[in-house]
Amino acid sequence: MARPALSHRRWPQPQQVSWRRSLTRFFLCFLAGLLLGFSPFLHVDEAQTAVSSSAADESPPPPPPFAKLATIPLWKRHGDAVHGGKLLIIVTPTYNRAFQALYLSKLGQTLRLVPPPLLWLVVEAGPASAETAALLRTTGVMFRHLVTGKNLTNNKDRGVHQRNAALEHIEIHHLDGIVYFADDDNVYTVELFQRMREIRRFGTWSVGMLSQGKSKAILEGPVCNGSQVIGWHTNEKSKRLRRFHVDMSGFAFNSTILWDPDRWHRPFPEKIRQLDSVKEGFQETTFIEQLVEDESQMEGIPDGCSSIMNWHLHLEAEDLFYPRGWRTPKNLEVTIPVT
Repeated sequence: MARPALSHRRWPQPQQVSWRRSLTRFFLCFLAGLLLGFSPFLHVDEAQTAVSSSAADESPPPPPPFAKLATIPLWKRHGDAVHGGKLLIIVTPTYNRAFQALYLSKLGQTLRLVPPPLLWLVVEAGPASAETAALLRTTGVMFRHLVTGKNLTNNKDRGVHQRNAALEHIEIHHLDGIVYFADDDNVYTVELFQRMREIRRFGTWSVGMLSQGKSKAILEGPVCNGSQVIGWHTNEKSKRLRRFHVDMSGFAFNSTILWDPDRWHRPFPEKIRQLDSVKEGFQETTFIEQLVEDESQMEGIPDGCSSIMNWHLHLEAEDLFYPRGWRTPKNLEVTIPVT
């Protein structure tokens, strides 16, 4: 019996995809995503390149020859110096008397309003008192409490030796700033201390003066054309022989004149001090003659010297006692009738 013929039927095969084509598509998709992801950074790089090329085209000019970097003192590297500038060295003679606490407190509050840097040299006649030291600590002003080592009763000699003690202190320690003699019983404006920082060598200004028994104020100081000193105000005939008609509180000067004579071309390097051998009223002019040769080395402040920035008052009462510790030991024995 013949076997039936077998039919050979071929089953359909799944579609075959080349592995190379799949790999190529995967790589293209990956590359496209990578480029899209980095597109923001490419723009930043292009912008930076454009800025760099522009800056290169506009490069700053070279510095001038022999340019030097300014040497900044240590105190100028701190925030305080930003407000002030030059160091102010305020010299104040003081002595035990009834209104000493009032005067020192008043002056201390004024100095506290002056932008730093400021150093207050308070020079006391004779031994240092605990009351003065305690008051100075409450002012909030940087200070140094000095003494003369001499107990002088004469007002003229006392002030001279006290200021000389401060000058010696400045000279020994090479303090670099503007020196000003500020008596504790005078009246000062904050503007005066701000103007002092404009002084290069020696600055002067007009001072209003008032004393008991006088019906009008006296003006003493420079007559100026701008900042140039061309004359002097004076109302007292007895002072016509003075070379410079300036009050002790009417000038300030650069402290380096005291300890660096070569810088200022001083022909005589002797120590600069106030003299107690001259007549009263001549201490100012004989001292200034050691600092400058004539008016050409002076600076009138402010321009025109038309502002009165401080007053020299002579209102001290002679018969008032000095309370121990600046406190009265008991209440005043005064009976006030009640009506």
